[in-house]
Amino acid sequence: MKAEVFNINGKSTGKSVELSDLIYLADPNDHCIYLDVKAILANQRQGTHKTKERSEVNRTKKKLYRQKGTGNARHGSMNAPIFVGGGTVFGPRPRDYGISINKKVKNLARISALSYKAKENNITVLETFTFDQIKTKQFISLLNNYNALNKKSLFILPSVDKNVFLSARNIEKTNVIPASDINTYDILNADQLFISEAALPIIESILLK
Repeated sequence: MKAEVFNINGKSTGKSVELSDLIYLADPNDHCIYLDVKAILANQRQGTHKTKERSEVNRTKKKLYRQKGTGNARHGSMNAPIFVGGGTVFGPRPRDYGISINKKVKNLARISALSYKAKENNITVLETFTFDQIKTKQFISLLNNYNALNKKSLFILPSVDKNVFLSARNIEKTNVIPASDINTYDILNADQLFISEAALPIIESILLK
């Protein structure tokens, strides 16, 4: 599969690159995508939620009133869940929501996500670029050249580029990641993928190893 290479001005460079058919023309596996996205979102959860139970509430332990003869129900202390300010029954406790999945399943999910984007013609290959300085206006100009300013855009670079990353950081719906950090959720969540020419062999080495 061949793809035309464009520059940051939105114009063709006259070059083309060969995209691996094993990735971009693969038969997508929806179940693997589901498992990987589920794991990614679960692993993002902090799991630090906590409520105090009866033994943890800091209130008086004194018995409210005598056991018998008042006509009221029997109560031992104000810590009981029935009272306002008392402990919570079976409240949330700190826990790990992390899910681990097989590496082959994760790879197949990423390949499937890229395949979907390729079939929808939502992948643009850019020649390798960088910025001389941190300039948000320069990155906005790049997005305008591809009519992608108001779209969810994912830029995949061969490595971490501080100037490019910081230039895009304050732009809504725009995400910049190195090729080593590609994941199924980011790919599917983007309307348009911009892949640097130098990032293509890195992606292939990760997904086809």
